[in-house]
Amino acid sequence: MIIKENLLKIAANSNISVLLQGESGCGKEVAARFIHGRSARSRGPFIAVNCGAIAPNLAESILEGARKGAYTGAASEQVGVVQAASGGTLFLDEIGEMPLDQQRKLLRILQERSVTPIGGTKNIPVDFRLICATNRNLRQEVAAGHFREDLYFRLNVFPIQLPALRDRGDFENIAQELWAEANMSMTRPLPNYKPLPLAPAELYKLRMQHWPGNVRQLKNVLQRYALLKPYSVPLNEILHEEFCDSTLGQSCNFVSNTNNLNESTRFYSTTHRWQIIQEELHKNNWNRSRTAQKLGISRGSLNYQIKKHSLKEDCVNQLSQSG
Repeated sequence: MIIKENLLKIAANSNISVLLQGESGCGKEVAARFIHGRSARSRGPFIAVNCGAIAPNLAESILEGARKGAYTGAASEQVGVVQAASGGTLFLDEIGEMPLDQQRKLLRILQERSVTPIGGTKNIPVDFRLICATNRNLRQEVAAGHFREDLYFRLNVFPIQLPALRDRGDFENIAQELWAEANMSMTRPLPNYKPLPLAPAELYKLRMQHWPGNVRQLKNVLQRYALLKPYSVPLNEILHEEFCDSTLGQSCNFVSNTNNLNESTRFYSTTHRWQIIQEELHKNNWNRSRTAQKLGISRGSLNYQIKKHSLKEDCVNQLSQSG
């Protein structure tokens, strides 16, 4: 099966319409910019529009533009987003929220590959690449009569389903990148504080959460943590506040700990699991009994992991003396 990043690269090598699908906050605009940036149109404009934020009375002028004086308030020539994207890429985010009358206008633009500004009499040819995104199931929207079937087939040329953050195999890389970005954007109140990459235990705590807001939510949490960590605010406290907001009447979805290392690290590779064990061993001065208790596993399981990963002889001696 072709992985998603390869699908994005394949899409970038063509000029066909792309439909990005996935939960809110999973990085659909990032994926759209990835496609644009690696396409033959990369030097052209990238115009992003949130279809759910377009006012119905302004939809036509936003899409196609307007001539000066075409309506009250049109004090100058207005170029619509479609024409502005000519030579580049038009990204229509939340396409599933576009009302039916606006869908009709968009379908005509796609069929004729031209726009007619309000107050104008001539069609203006446009050359743009279309990428759309939605967190809705457009097939269901069509069946319910909320989305035009003919427009759906125009958009659904190259569909790509983007995974939720909790399902991604590169979670740790994403978290480290967002953490580095968060630290770079902070003005440090403590001059001697030097931010380090997230530790395996911190990554483990982050990985265990459900993240309904996906990458966007993770970024917010890490920005908050970067601001508060110099003041010794633990990550657990920030995660608890994020996932246990009693003011909203929500149930607590924060995963603080688990009674089984195998369950708590089910998303981890063997290397990451071993890193967690090693860090806990260091924190407990190489005491096997205390480490096993902290990890929620038996001492025998811990001994098996140590033997399996062949610790150096001096470390083994130290463990036997302190355990």
